[in-house]
Amino acid sequence: MLAPLPVTDTQVIRVVKAMRRDRRAQWGPGVLGVAGVVAFLVAWQLYAEFGPVSDEFLPYPAQVIGQFFANFALTSFWAAIGATLWAWLLGLVISSVAGLVVGVLIGSSRFLRRATFTVLEFLRPIPSVALIPIAALAFGPQLEAELLIIVYGCFFVVLIQTLYGVADVDKIAYETTRTMGMTWLQRARHLVFPTLLPYFMTGVRLSATIALILGISAELIIGTDGLGQSVAQAQLNGAPVAMYALIITAGVLGIVINLAARTAERRVLFWHESIRAEVPA
Repeated sequence: MLAPLPVTDTQVIRVVKAMRRDRRAQWGPGVLGVAGVVAFLVAWQLYAEFGPVSDEFLPYPAQVIGQFFANFALTSFWAAIGATLWAWLLGLVISSVAGLVVGVLIGSSRFLRRATFTVLEFLRPIPSVALIPIAALAFGPQLEAELLIIVYGCFFVVLIQTLYGVADVDKIAYETTRTMGMTWLQRARHLVFPTLLPYFMTGVRLSATIALILGISAELIIGTDGLGQSVAQAQLNGAPVAMYALIITAGVLGIVINLAARTAERRVLFWHESIRAEVPA
């Protein structure tokens, strides 16, 4: 038998350093996140105490956080969250399905890609908030007005991602499926859809946060039911503590939605190399 190779002190040190780096990589982001929140609260406290803005308009963080948790006992608070989430869900589903279907249809046809290029490039840069006056005139403070803003803003995100996904289909593999006599549905199921799915899921994940932003913005300006309307009412009633507490609620809701979207993306794309690379060996 061969004698084992001697282990030098340098190799031991390298192994120990690698273990420490792995340990820091596991708990580092969480600690840094908590530290960032604490630093923000301290800066807020100092600015409210010594800054040029009166505490009448910028309350202390302890007051806002207390009101934030006190809202949990209010039925109106949960009703506002429910209205916002319902509009968010409907808008996200409609825009995602429409973006997927239209993207596959356009991406599968060279004629349609050329025919719609100018129109898409004209409509895509128009900000959704620019449609708020149109939505208000057309529907008033109704759910339809909020949906118009959300769907318009998220549709193009999903559509462009889907177009990129269809364009990424391997040409040789596509011609091979045609040579094998596979139908259009078979090619779509076994080749096109698996290729565009990562692009589509990225579009949905991005749209999830955009839909929340647009929905609350529409509620603020148009006055549809939801968190945005509650923020506007608190501002009009001269209740800054309640207003800031609701704004923090919107931020927390955005974090939860983003985490949920990322989790769903990882579960759907567990087989994809981009997700498998995130799993530590």
